[in-house]
Amino acid sequence: MKSPRTVAIAGLAALAMVGSLAACSAGASSDSGKTELRVATFPPGADEAAYTAFAEQEKQFEKEHEDIDIIGVEYEWEGPTFAVQLAGGSLPDVFTVPFTDSKTLLENGQLMDVTDEMDELGYTDKFNPIILDAVTDGDRIYGFPRQAYAMGLHYNRTLFEEAGLDPDNPPTTWDEVREAAKTISEKTGKAGFMEMTQNNTGGWQLTAASVARGGSIQEDNGDGTYTSTIANDGTKSALEFLHDLRWEDNSLGSNMLLDWGTINQEFAAGNIGMYSSGSDVYTALVRDFSLNPDDYGLTVVPVENGGGTLGGGDIAVVSPTVDDETKAAAVTWIDWYYMQKLLNEDAAVLDAKTLSESDQAVGTPVLPVLDRETYEQSLTWIEPYINVPRDQMTPFIEGVWDQTPVGEPKSKTQEIYALLDTVVQAVLTDQNADIDALLAKADVDAQALLDQ
Repeated sequence: MKSPRTVAIAGLAALAMVGSLAACSAGASSDSGKTELRVATFPPGADEAAYTAFAEQEKQFEKEHEDIDIIGVEYEWEGPTFAVQLAGGSLPDVFTVPFTDSKTLLENGQLMDVTDEMDELGYTDKFNPIILDAVTDGDRIYGFPRQAYAMGLHYNRTLFEEAGLDPDNPPTTWDEVREAAKTISEKTGKAGFMEMTQNNTGGWQLTAASVARGGSIQEDNGDGTYTSTIANDGTKSALEFLHDLRWEDNSLGSNMLLDWGTINQEFAAGNIGMYSSGSDVYTALVRDFSLNPDDYGLTVVPVENGGGTLGGGDIAVVSPTVDDETKAAAVTWIDWYYMQKLLNEDAAVLDAKTLSESDQAVGTPVLPVLDRETYEQSLTWIEPYINVPRDQMTPFIEGVWDQTPVGEPKSKTQEIYALLDTVVQAVLTDQNADIDALLAKADVDAQALLDQ
């Protein structure tokens, strides 16, 4: 067993290392005769307690599977650098990818077929079929959906109180979000609301905001082709909302180049009143960014005009370059580390107990990758170990089931998100930006991508 801190993946691996790293991906046996398995752990910067918990889980796994030697690898998915890591062979044997990348990776033959292994484990039919579709090509399955989320509105309860707002009654409409953001900014000097804008996250959030307002940025024609529909009323309304917060209310802060990591850092530091992101981000906020749990609140994203809540998640996958021995070890690890805690009471309790003893988050709200009944049953199993402030997340926990889940666009997703980054940035840096013209051009450019 090797500490996950001993093996770190950089965003761009040195070219001289590519050959050796690729060789690792092909699978290897240690001098002891065990199969060495390189598995993704946490993003760089995760707190020591997270690694303590992981080390304990390594011990538990290796005690049950004495022929496998787990090697933890620091790992963080980022759209612009992921393709380089994948092409260079510098990814672990087991890693995770967002739903949005799975179809492209399938088309490129960059995921390992695990259909037979999943069938043998016996829970293929328990997956939410909409979620399983993200890793299915024909009748073959290429990964294990391990967690899903719905978009949520995250807010700082302390800033709400300082601004004279009730943290137990967060905004329920976009107009109320705007009003609260302005009040927070005026009363506290902090950003009332902030928006991601770069590394594909600006496009991701603009898509979510459009969906919440009844829009859709892409239409599936049902024949393998897609039509870009970016220039719709929902997307325009979302951009007008950001424009007004930035240029009329001055409530959007001063940093217009934020992504998932940097906006989490700012929020955890108490510099943001509200922002939109996946409902599961609380775990990372505490683990990686030292959030004070007392500050945290979560509610549903407001929806209007027949809109829904954008959902997503990620999938545990096996590198396509590994040999059969390593593949078998990889599936064993995925089943033990990711899946059994969703299906088996003893595994769920062991996982929750191990995490809670290292002060890691247990009970963060997610969307179930399996059926809702199984998910809610698993919460009863781990109830004694739940340590997240779910009472501060009540508006989301109770409200999300009343919203319509909407999947992310299926084709050229990350490329289109990157394209939309520039649209969001233009609106936030140019007071006179022509939103209609920006959307019209984005539609043309996105269609060109879809037609490739």
